[in-house]
Amino acid sequence: MMQLLIVDDEQIEREGMKFILQKSFPSLEVLEARNGKMAIEIAKTIKPDLILMDIKMPGISGLEALERIMEFSTDIKFIMVTAYDTFDYMRKAIKLGASDYLLKPSKAADIVETVGKVLKEIVVDKRSRAASKRQETVIQKTRSIIEADLVTQLLFEHVHEVNVDLLIDMLEIDRNHEVFVMNVLVPDSSDHPYPLIKEKVSELGNCLVGALSGNQLPIIVFRDKNVSFRFQATSFAKKIITVKQHHEALGWFIGIGNVYSELNQVKKSYQESLVAAMEYLSPAKYRFYAEIEIVEEDFFDLRLTTLKKDIVDQIKLGQWEAIRTEVLSLVQFFEQQGASLVYSQQRILEVLWVVSRVLNDLGIEAKSPLFAFQTIDYRQLRMETGQLLDLLKQKHIHYYQQLEADNVQQIKQYIQAHSHEEISLETLSVEMGLSPIYISKLFKEKMGINYIDFLTECRIEKAKKLMQDPRRSIKEIAIEVGYHEPNYFSKVFKKMVHVSPKEYQNAIHGK
Repeated sequence: MMQLLIVDDEQIEREGMKFILQKSFPSLEVLEARNGKMAIEIAKTIKPDLILMDIKMPGISGLEALERIMEFSTDIKFIMVTAYDTFDYMRKAIKLGASDYLLKPSKAADIVETVGKVLKEIVVDKRSRAASKRQETVIQKTRSIIEADLVTQLLFEHVHEVNVDLLIDMLEIDRNHEVFVMNVLVPDSSDHPYPLIKEKVSELGNCLVGALSGNQLPIIVFRDKNVSFRFQATSFAKKIITVKQHHEALGWFIGIGNVYSELNQVKKSYQESLVAAMEYLSPAKYRFYAEIEIVEEDFFDLRLTTLKKDIVDQIKLGQWEAIRTEVLSLVQFFEQQGASLVYSQQRILEVLWVVSRVLNDLGIEAKSPLFAFQTIDYRQLRMETGQLLDLLKQKHIHYYQQLEADNVQQIKQYIQAHSHEEISLETLSVEMGLSPIYISKLFKEKMGINYIDFLTECRIEKAKKLMQDPRRSIKEIAIEVGYHEPNYFSKVFKKMVHVSPKEYQNAIHGK
């Protein structure tokens, strides 16, 4: 992770710059310093990759800070920030070694462009400085993170165009290079296979390895035109499969998508690799998408697109019967069309994987579901599909049960800590970020009482503890626990404890 230090004596300037940079470069760590002296201290201890330095600051100026930092660290890049009337200072900053400058005020686009350009220069410089083995290791680790981030953004829907372009440039990738995707289906294992797969693939080179999502590992491979596509893909697959010797479990399989002429088309190859990976029950350990039987693709793609559109809301609302109806209707369609069981099982599995990915996007950990073996008839396919849906449903139910339990606990803790204050449903709503109706319903269902009764219990228990001090008056205690009217407090206390406050206080002190 690269580090950038913003140095400016005005807090609003620092916060504005930080917001723009974090939005445009999510993987960048942004630090702050309010003067030149603090910037020098941070540069000595942390050594950020890039410093955005305001020139005019009280005390040590930006130019003086730049000069002193350059004395002990020539690797740090500087972008100076200056107003129009200090342009002469900017010339001196360039002579001292600043990479670029920004004028105050600057547009967000200009800031992103200037910082992005210098960040690319930093990557180039780091590569050139990687003379030692330790430095090379750091570069390789950084590259792995960049690779995984780039693959995720290229293959999935949450794409940030500016960030993707920056990552592509940092990795010096030709956007017009032919590419295809291999999707590795790996088993559950305490001994994580990712490092071994990464090592094997790196031996062949010319590819980007994504992050392990559930039990799927996507790899973008750049075409080697010196050999055939099939030979290149098969060589990759065989190399990866050798890792299987250490992980004898159900699920090892590699789906291979078709070749596309440009990097921006790689998502289609990924979708094809998913379909090909659904052949995991076959004796072979890898399969090309081109070998898969295609039946009623247009109809299926339309149904899948509709399902993807509706599935998020259906899962959030817990409408699992609607999901089950939609998925099982697809099974019925394939049966009516006379599709082979192998093909039908593959396409239904694709739908189930969509459901598991939606769950993961919602923060619910769910592995990609797998059929244990090849089905023998449509009746069995329907039954096993229903069972896999039930497993996904249970993941969803367990997650929200735990979430509700956590919400109740947080509400209880807030009421206990603030029982002496005026607490309404609206207050709880603002503090918890939940709707008043939901809080009321949740509290009643999980606690068996409403929040007012629980608040009253908290106040009375607190009053009991305060009564252990014989010097405290009933009026004083009533006000401290949240009751402004002592008479009303006495009435509530007697209703809860069955004796008046004074009688209770006398009893615990032996009177």
